[in-house]
Amino acid sequence: MVHDRGIGTVSETGQKRKIPIREYVDLLKRYLKTQRRGIVALAVLLLVGIGMQLVNPQIIRYFIDTAQSQESTSPLLYAAGLFIGVTLLQQVVSVIAAYIGENIGWIATNQLRGDVAAHCMKLDMGFHKSQTSGVIIERVDGDINNLANFFSNFVITLLSNLLLVAGMLVLLFRENWLIGTGMLLFVIFAMYAIQYVRQFAVPHWGKLRQISAAFYGFLGEHLEGTEDTRANGATGYVMHRFHRLLREWLPLRMRAFFGWASMWITTLLVFAIGNAVAIAISYYLWHKGLITIGTVYMIFYYTELMAKPIEKIRTQMEDLQKADASIVRVRELLQTESEIKDGPGVPIPAGALPVQFEGVRFAYDDARSTLEQISFRLEPGQVLGLLGRTGSGKTTLARLLLRFYDPQEGSIRLGGTELHEAKLHELRSRVGMVTQNIEIFQGTVRDNLTFFDDSIGDERIMQVLSELGLETWVDSLPNGLGTMLESGGGGLSAGEAQLLSFARVFLSDPGLVILDEASSRLDPATEQRIELAISRLLHNRTCIIIAHRLATIQRADCILILDNGRIAEYGERTRLGADADSRYSQMLRLGMEEMLV
Repeated sequence: MVHDRGIGTVSETGQKRKIPIREYVDLLKRYLKTQRRGIVALAVLLLVGIGMQLVNPQIIRYFIDTAQSQESTSPLLYAAGLFIGVTLLQQVVSVIAAYIGENIGWIATNQLRGDVAAHCMKLDMGFHKSQTSGVIIERVDGDINNLANFFSNFVITLLSNLLLVAGMLVLLFRENWLIGTGMLLFVIFAMYAIQYVRQFAVPHWGKLRQISAAFYGFLGEHLEGTEDTRANGATGYVMHRFHRLLREWLPLRMRAFFGWASMWITTLLVFAIGNAVAIAISYYLWHKGLITIGTVYMIFYYTELMAKPIEKIRTQMEDLQKADASIVRVRELLQTESEIKDGPGVPIPAGALPVQFEGVRFAYDDARSTLEQISFRLEPGQVLGLLGRTGSGKTTLARLLLRFYDPQEGSIRLGGTELHEAKLHELRSRVGMVTQNIEIFQGTVRDNLTFFDDSIGDERIMQVLSELGLETWVDSLPNGLGTMLESGGGGLSAGEAQLLSFARVFLSDPGLVILDEASSRLDPATEQRIELAISRLLHNRTCIIIAHRLATIQRADCILILDNGRIAEYGERTRLGADADSRYSQMLRLGMEEMLV
């Protein structure tokens, strides 16, 4: 068993853990290595500030002792001017150091935030199905915000304040061993007392972050679905859950606050004890004639000044206790591995792609198999009509082709390449999918069509829109392709949003196109326009059409009917239509919509 010295923290389960010191060091190295100049400048400024803080009490002592022993005012004026100059310079240095520190923290946290966001984008659908968007946002943004001070100046500020305390102790020992010893014991006692109280406050911050993520996840989910919530009279239930989460949040927030308050009160009491010790020892030494009045004031000044670095050390430790919980949560997120591993990079050929399933079995989690022993082959350029009742596995089959999930058994080939051997980005660029639910992002029409890819020119965009019959619609917009669209598609009809999704897919020039109930939201006129466009755009492309309506699959070369995750029927559309005993033939006679209810 390996024992590693670490700092206590709390995981999402509320259990106390130890974060090895090396993890803090590795985190700082990784995200601060590009800012060495800023860190060096910050360290120099803080050292200069320490020097000026140590010098000022010496100037005051000189001023007081000189005022008592000399009649000339010149030395006093020089001392006063020097004190004012050093104080002003110290403030300038503090402002510059604060600016540099904040800049360092902002850059480092943004880099970490980018890494965490990119990692979340790479995780498989199983992860995203198990987490609400609000929880993910809280972990990507809220937890990392808590690390801003940790990155900006935690180590440097902690070391500089320790150095400041050490410098004051050295100067006090130079004056008299008794006052030096007294203040040294006071510092040791103060550090111990603050650290002792801190251990009772630490556990509550991890729980607080957890309930915060749960609350914002719940809030985001129901704000997105506010129309359904109100339409179905579920507002009362949502508000009940809202208040229940707040009731759970409040006691955790209070415990965390009391933990912070206990540290603050402890600090005040410790400082009061320190002042009492300094005054008592100073009076004793002055009464014995061992020190001057100026030295008494200097000792008291140093004692008051010592409260500042100790308070900052306490604040740093408080920030660290917040960072502890966030570091654990960020680390756990970054250590979450996707079940979908990127392939070695076997290329997928250009043009229309053959599709082959061989003995594929797939189940979500440990549930009953959604697909069982699926085997078929679709030749390049062919169109497959995929039919089946709701829940028969049609959409799941399409998700497997995009490697949103991997089958538990069997293999899937696209263009002769095993899916798990291809790079994910190449695979998904060669497979285009249009679904019933269309995501419209806040951005221009151009951005929504190209997914913010500036390399796709307007000429190519207009060519695709023209083939889809959307050029008149784009020309009617106030700024054409530059017209801003609202998030969620506000201002667009269902047909226009669906047509934009078609344009997105065909701009990527895929070799396989999957239409998942793609015409289900279209009115007859719009559906007719899109049927004409599909005929042109499917040239030299393989296509899988998932549909409930017969009109949608009239162009299909083959028909595959799924029933409870198994292939109930597969063959050429014309042959199955001519076979009176086939399921497809029965659909033609009785109506596909009735048979698939």
